[in-house]
Amino acid sequence: MTALDDSPLVRAAELLAAEVREQAAEWDQRGGLPDAVRKQAAEAGLLAADLPPEYGGRGASWEEVGELCAHLGGVCSALRGLVTVQSMVAAAVRRWGTAGQRAQWLPRLASGELTAAFAATEQEAGSALAGVGTEVRIPGEGDTAEDAADECDARVVVTGRKRWITFGECADLFLVLGQSRGRPVAVIVEGDREGVRREPVNGQLGMRAARIAHVEFDAVSVPRSNLVAPPGAGLSHVAAVALDHGRYTVAWGCVGMAEACLADAVEHVRTRTQEGTPLSEHQVVRAQLARSAVQAAGARELAGRAARQRATGAVGAAGVTETIVAKYAGAEAAASVSRDAVQLLGSAGCEPGSRVGRLFRDGKVMEIIEGAQHVAELHIAERLLREHQPSATGAVRTGSVRPGTAGCR
Repeated sequence: MTALDDSPLVRAAELLAAEVREQAAEWDQRGGLPDAVRKQAAEAGLLAADLPPEYGGRGASWEEVGELCAHLGGVCSALRGLVTVQSMVAAAVRRWGTAGQRAQWLPRLASGELTAAFAATEQEAGSALAGVGTEVRIPGEGDTAEDAADECDARVVVTGRKRWITFGECADLFLVLGQSRGRPVAVIVEGDREGVRREPVNGQLGMRAARIAHVEFDAVSVPRSNLVAPPGAGLSHVAAVALDHGRYTVAWGCVGMAEACLADAVEHVRTRTQEGTPLSEHQVVRAQLARSAVQAAGARELAGRAARQRATGAVGAAGVTETIVAKYAGAEAAASVSRDAVQLLGSAGCEPGSRVGRLFRDGKVMEIIEGAQHVAELHIAERLLREHQPSATGAVRTGSVRPGTAGCR
């Protein structure tokens, strides 16, 4: 039970999760979240739920967004992934889009009329998005005076190949990160534009129902008005907002994954016997459950801390770090608790329809998606070192520990 159990939005997520729980294994095996389920999520108000009502959203609090992702994450990572990518694109457009872009796209994202995808990663640019090679040719930039004479009617041309795009197989709208003359840019590309080609990905380790695809943009022409924010702000502003929002929802989805795996493990050891003795009576089993419980609880607390920071309305650098910490802890908990749950369930955890087995595979993906664990460690450590810099007098803050033997005294 949580303090948000009386939230209509959280309750809707809980009901949807319960309704589709038995179907999720089939989606995973078939490799696709059905269109009807995407529609259900939209009708329940779960897509871009934090958008204000003026844009068709529910004005959901950060706590509500987190809890709804936890409910969905505990059942199907792909369904939670749908909420994630939809809200990532919506958040970026709301923060950096023009008034016209917000009016054109946000209500259609909130209603589920359009399915969005964030097209950032490439073969040579995974977590290092500054190295993306997709070219976005903007009229007037480096053109001759004759070429740029009529910029009002000129078109932006997008050329590049993106990989591992969640819901890229069926997206109606892509937020594409590219480069224009060495400057990062973000541009909206409609999925039905000529030159957009999709290569569905099947049989990957996890997130098998998330309609993942490699997407090629072959000289795709879009209106200049599809550019989001000025050239140069594509990564530091537009993509940063999208990724921050994505990490937050992934963190809470991982909380749901860890809690679901723990619940299944507890149920199994309570009912399964070994030579007439319930598994729950074995000390090693109890120790394993205790470790998993602490990890799941810790991940929830850190996700809650990120929610409370965001609720202040001033996310800033501290808020971004809180979210990175929450995502790091959540992904680690999802991977670890699901692994231990599979161990406890034994062959039952390895069956095709096992939720624990499916979330075990998804858990590993969570350590990579929206920022790999090692990248997160570097950010967290950098922030920690800055906070513990010596003062002007050379003193180190109370509580810090100098390297070497001093910490052992």
